[in-house]
Formats: sequence, C-alpha cells, structure tokens
Amino acid sequence: MKIKWLGHATFEIQTGNKHIFIDPFITENPKSPIKLDDITDADLICVTHDHFDHLGDTITLSKNTGAPVACIYELGMHLQEKGVKVEAMNKGSFTKINDILVSLTLAQHSSQFGNPVGILLNIENKMVYHAGDTSLFKDMELIRDLYQPNVAMLPIGGYYTMGPKEAALAVSFIKPKIVIPIHYGTFPILEQSPDSFIKEVEKISPDTKIMILEIGETTTI
Repeated sequence: MKIKWLGHATFEIQTGNKHIFIDPFITENPKSPIKLDDITDADLICVTHDHFDHLGDTITLSKNTGAPVACIYELGMHLQEKGVKVEAMNKGSFTKINDILVSLTLAQHSSQFGNPVGILLNIENKMVYHAGDTSLFKDMELIRDLYQPNVAMLPIGGYYTMGPKEAALAVSFIKPKIVIPIHYGTFPILEQSPDSFIKEVEKISPDTKIMILEIGETTTI
C-alpha cells in the first residue's frame, strides 16, 4: 500500500489497481504539489466534511473519473443534487465500495451538511485512520480497541483542530503503529512545524513511529 501526502489533509492511497483520495483539496491549496488535471484515475473519494479545504475538488474529481464519494449522508445528498455519484453513509460499521472497506467515525468539529467524520479504510488487512478535522476526544480509545490502526493521520495545526499537545495525547489514546501529522503549515494561522508534536509524542507514546512526510512524498506501508 502506497500513501502519498498531497499537503494539508489530502492523501492519495494506492493499493493494487485501486486509487483512493481523501479530502482532495488541490486547486486552491497553496501547497499542493499537483494539479487536478494530473489525476486521471480514481476508484474512491472519501470526504470528512464540507469545509472548502476538505471538500475541495471533490465534485470535479468525481465527475472526471467516475469515482463515487463516500461521505456523511447529508453531504452526500447535497453532492448528489450536483450530479455526483455518492455513497451517502453514516457513522457505524464498514461498507464495501468498489471492493474497498470504508467506515465513518466520530470527529469533533463543525460543518454545514451533516456531521464531520473521520475515515477508516481497511486495505490489504491494514487499518488506516484519517481523523479529518477534530479536537481531542476520549472515545478515540474506542477506535484503538475496535480497529487497532496501523496508520493514523492526525491534524496538529491548532486553531481549527487539535494542536501538537492535543494530537500527541490522541496518539496515546489510539496507539497506532505509525502516525502521520497533517493539517499544518498550509496557512499562516496554523502551526507551521511538526517539531513540537514530535517531542510530545516521543515523551508520552514512544512506541508509535512518527512519520513526517514532505508534501508530495510517498511512503509504502
């Protein structure tokens, strides 16, 4: 499984012949290493909530590639009205979409269309957890107990989400094998560096590997 960070909270995950995009914020993303036209193939698009820096280019990308959008029900109905193919789900258990297992989880944030969510993907018997935009919440321990994530992608930028200290405590709740910090450095208002996060995680969750990706970098899990 290959995981590429496209800046902010945007990821491309490739496994076998499947391409998955999470929160495809590309065109208006000042740090995006690619252009939307660079993407020619997608099998699934997952969206955590409807804020511009997460919904991003979802509509155009879905129409260009034919990929369905997995998201919370109310946002799905909104996108369906715009001619987008959707899997309008809710928080609960896993759903198979194009042979990819997807689940929506709790996220503590705000949105216009339905509740914001985190995303769980079961890929090649590995569990990937993208927390979306969220504050710290104690039920992250349930994500650990139920799903034992191999990889967790957690926001650390502060202001709109957890900051480094809160995100480090989230790591201790979730106990992933690998954590990738996201949602920082895109705008001046956000934390610009993962250094504080690294120090906090090393203190309270030393068994978790901290993976700092450069924008556009791909790692293989």
